[in-house]
Amino acid sequence: MEQVLLDLIVALRGSGVRISPSESMDAMRAAALLGYADRSVLQDSLSAALAKSRREKEILAACFDRFFSLDGFSDPETDSPVSSSVASDDLDSQLTQMLLSGDNAGLSISMRETGQKEKISEIYFFTQKSLYIQRILRGMGLEGLDRDISRLSKGDAPSSHQKAGKLKEMREFLFETVRDFVERQFSMFAASAREEIMEKYLRDMRLSNLEQQDFHRMHAIIKRMVKPLNDVHSRRRKRSKRGMLDLKKTLRENIAYQGFLFELRWKARKIDRPDLVVLCDVSRSVETVARFMLLFLYSLNEEVAKIRSFIFCSNMVEVSNLFDEYEVEEALIRLQKGVGLGINLGRTDYGQVFREFKENWLDTITNKTTVLILGDARNNYGAPETGILGLIHKRGKRVIWLNPESPPFWGTGDSEMKKYLPFCTIVRECSSVNHLERVIGSLLRTG
Repeated sequence: MEQVLLDLIVALRGSGVRISPSESMDAMRAAALLGYADRSVLQDSLSAALAKSRREKEILAACFDRFFSLDGFSDPETDSPVSSSVASDDLDSQLTQMLLSGDNAGLSISMRETGQKEKISEIYFFTQKSLYIQRILRGMGLEGLDRDISRLSKGDAPSSHQKAGKLKEMREFLFETVRDFVERQFSMFAASAREEIMEKYLRDMRLSNLEQQDFHRMHAIIKRMVKPLNDVHSRRRKRSKRGMLDLKKTLRENIAYQGFLFELRWKARKIDRPDLVVLCDVSRSVETVARFMLLFLYSLNEEVAKIRSFIFCSNMVEVSNLFDEYEVEEALIRLQKGVGLGINLGRTDYGQVFREFKENWLDTITNKTTVLILGDARNNYGAPETGILGLIHKRGKRVIWLNPESPPFWGTGDSEMKKYLPFCTIVRECSSVNHLERVIGSLLRTG
């Protein structure tokens, strides 16, 4: 039964329930303690061990019912031709004998055991359904049933023809039942594979090619990607509060206790949050990438990074207040509409943007500031103002430029990327969420 429970956990994960290895072990111990005899008790114990929200409990209940649902052999409401007045004999195969004797329990066990042997829980694609149907039928003994039907059809006695006709009818029912069983398994186990394939595809996909209908899915992917970064840096902060034992301070503090160490003193190492100033090009060619980079950055806990954000096209506007006043999702919607922000969505002018930044916000850059620029550096043949970028580079800790175009296109046409390269600490192609994850993860690790 342990394998059955593992298959159920796989099905639950495919249905959207997040289950850790420790929670799987808790479920195993609960099932071993309470047993499998009482269906409702088993479901309640698994719900307590695996589901962490009301929605997950609802998913678990629905998946549990589907997983342990009756099949066509054991369901009394199914119009089954299994069981017959026709008697079997010693020449009949085991499958033929079970069909003729009406051994529904034996047929059900044989189908499920064969499915488990053939690893039905690893069915991922709809094209595999016919393959698993044939494997399960063959494992149950379909070849022996076919031989019996052929032998009886060639017989001279009317009873042989009657028996062959009955077996043909039962063979059709057997096929339909196994097909329904495989369909149910596919609906439970293939969901996770489809989701994994879609997620991998979207993570590697160029964000500029992303369709509107996939935005919601991409938001969910980014939140899952951000969570480990938040967790890692949260643990790092907790360790920094404790630090290592400071032996000298500890001994001095405990002189009054004649050497007994009652008061411990720790070496505390301060870990600063990265101080980020983010400049995002929101022209049509880059707006989708900017949207998801801001989503990625602002999904980080406030304690992980301090962020001040600006958007630009023909001019530059600070939008930090949007993310202070609204949730990230709502702020992005307002940002996309651009109403009341004062942004001019005309021809991109990096030179004008840098001049405005120098005039209004250059004093925000300190030697602890990382300036993160997202843009394709296509300046419509205007003045690039590389000197201002050099000034920003000199005042700040570092300048990181993320370009959604591939390196072979840098410097072609109206691209000024090669002129900006000497004034950047790091320059990376950034056209997918995988690129974003690597760059921002590296940024947080280096502080």
